[in-house]
Amino acid sequence: MVKYKINKKEKKMAYFSKAKKGQKVYGLVFGKGKIKEVYPDSYYSIIVEFNNGYEVPYTEDGVPGWGKFKKQTLFYRDDVDLSKEDFSPVDEVLSPKEIIKLRNKKKLEVRLPSGIWKSVSKADKKYVEELLEDEKYHLFRKKK
Repeated sequence: MVKYKINKKEKKMAYFSKAKKGQKVYGLVFGKGKIKEVYPDSYYSIIVEFNNGYEVPYTEDGVPGWGKFKKQTLFYRDDVDLSKEDFSPVDEVLSPKEIIKLRNKKKLEVRLPSGIWKSVSKADKKYVEELLEDEKYHLFRKKK
């Protein structure tokens, strides 16, 4: 976070407070994208269009208006270090019965469109349900 001083008091500047249309960003949910619109006086101050076609609003702190995320998931592309994220392939494809069982025990992860594995509880319910309806069981795994 960038810091600056006003009236001798230290304040934190929001991560996307100086965002500009066309800047390249990386979202932990949807991957690569660009800032499509900037609304400085709105709660969701930027709209990002991702390479896969999704458009998502974000606060100036990088918190999406999608899913149950409470922390920043959007960054300027040059600031991203994905070395700690898990992109590994699925070890075994789960059966629908196993998916339901692990989901109820809160031990199920889903592969987000960016390729990162996250808890099903943090993903959008509609996204998860569409994967299940389309029988894309290879995008689910037991938490490691």
